[in-house]
Amino acid sequence: MTNKNSRGPKADGYQLPATNYELPTTTYQLPATNYNVLTMFARKIRVEYEADGQRHPCPQKWLDSFSMRNFTNASIFDDTLPVADGLMEIGSRVPLDELKEKMEDWFHRKGYLPPGAQLKLG
Repeated sequence: MTNKNSRGPKADGYQLPATNYELPTTTYQLPATNYNVLTMFARKIRVEYEADGQRHPCPQKWLDSFSMRNFTNASIFDDTLPVADGLMEIGSRVPLDELKEKMEDWFHRKGYLPPGAQLKLG
């Protein structure tokens, strides 16, 4: 419902104020980096383990534990991002063979993987 003498519509008997201003536009400058942020986590991989002939997704808790740099001090694994149980996003510079080897070793040392279980990346 509108009033011919006002500029804004009425809502429940209250006259809404007219808005004659424009919202300010804001631009942001991203800091310079040595890699393209858009392709940092370019690869999506499944992280599963095989035990007793069955495959199971690795819980996100395990993946988070591995992705913390304080245990490896290896900057190559900084480009790993756990997103869900059994799913990670990794950068293009992360070598899959080395990732599997280090991750499997970490999971065994932490007692996450059952004896004889093998990690599968895909």
